[in-house]
Amino acid sequence: MKSIQQIVAVTLMNLRSLSQRLGSSFVIVIGMAGVVAVLISILAMATGAENAMGKTGRPDRAIVIHAGALSELLSNLPRQAALAIGDAPGLAKAKNGEAVLSAESIVLVEMKQKSGLSSNVSVRGVGSRHLLLRPEVKLVEGRAFQPGLRELMAGKSAQAIYGGLAVGSQTMLNGQAWTVVGVFESNGDARESEVLADNETLMAAFHRDTFQSVSVQLRSAESFAEFRDFLTSNPQLSVSVARETDYYAEQSKPFASTLSFVAYLVGGIMAVGAFFGAINSMYSAVSVRTVEIATLRAIGFRSTPIVVSIFIESLLLALLGAALGAALAALVYSGHTINTNGGGVARSQYLFAMTVTSGQVQLAMIWACVVGIAGALPPALRAARMPVVAALRGG
Repeated sequence: MKSIQQIVAVTLMNLRSLSQRLGSSFVIVIGMAGVVAVLISILAMATGAENAMGKTGRPDRAIVIHAGALSELLSNLPRQAALAIGDAPGLAKAKNGEAVLSAESIVLVEMKQKSGLSSNVSVRGVGSRHLLLRPEVKLVEGRAFQPGLRELMAGKSAQAIYGGLAVGSQTMLNGQAWTVVGVFESNGDARESEVLADNETLMAAFHRDTFQSVSVQLRSAESFAEFRDFLTSNPQLSVSVARETDYYAEQSKPFASTLSFVAYLVGGIMAVGAFFGAINSMYSAVSVRTVEIATLRAIGFRSTPIVVSIFIESLLLALLGAALGAALAALVYSGHTINTNGGGVARSQYLFAMTVTSGQVQLAMIWACVVGIAGALPPALRAARMPVVAALRGG
């Protein structure tokens, strides 16, 4: 009980003297704020990418690409393969009895962002039943494109970033003018970063005669194995079959993993700097209170309460900095749109919103606490070992 009272008394005395040490205290606060803000911002990118890709697709839909291809962009499916896929068992049927599927192609087109920079946009050619296949795609402005015409539907995220995608605007694709006739949303998934067009018209414009993928609606999620086994056992086909959810989750891994690695690497480097800042700050705090600490020990205060009070001070300053950094990250980065610009995710371009989560904030707080406590350890040990007589003399 006595030790607790001494800890409270010394801690309160230390906190009251903070106004005399604002400069050294700010070193800890600002250092921790920087560490936490950077750590959360990069993790928010990784989480945003995973969330966007995780929302893309459903377990009762499947995607078929060429065997060995790592993504749609690297795939090549002849028309005969698309016909065979439509005859496979386990597929849902439209009212006319035909399989619900969409044979698709993707082209990367350079467009100017509203900021003035240029980057790639994925223009996806889709089949006539793509809206039946993907009911989550909803028009929010304009109308759907008409088959056979050079018309485009822009994803909401793509329209927010790029100029020339407003309804009624025209954009050039391979030297031909295409008209934007609609804008769609898709539950915030990766599809919103794309531009949609009639597949046959798009393929003709780019002089292609093969598809890159075929997406299908299964009768149920349980029909996947039947559908996959039929296609992969066909010696005339060379295809890879995956659930949409699994495919997009796999595509997001390299990008998200890289961001997580960068977050911990950069956060770790900055944490080392914050660690030495905390050491210097707390050494300064101990040195200016040398006589005060010696006096406390001379009148009966133990070393333990003094050491604990130094830890508490450093921890509180670290938490204050962490809270400031977390608030800054949430204010500036949460919901901010990131453009992959062709890097990492399926070697294509995706837009997604950065996502700041409570888990990231908790991790950053723990990180800050560890750095704050570690930074206070050497000064605390110095205070505990300080000779009382020499300290009272100012030595």
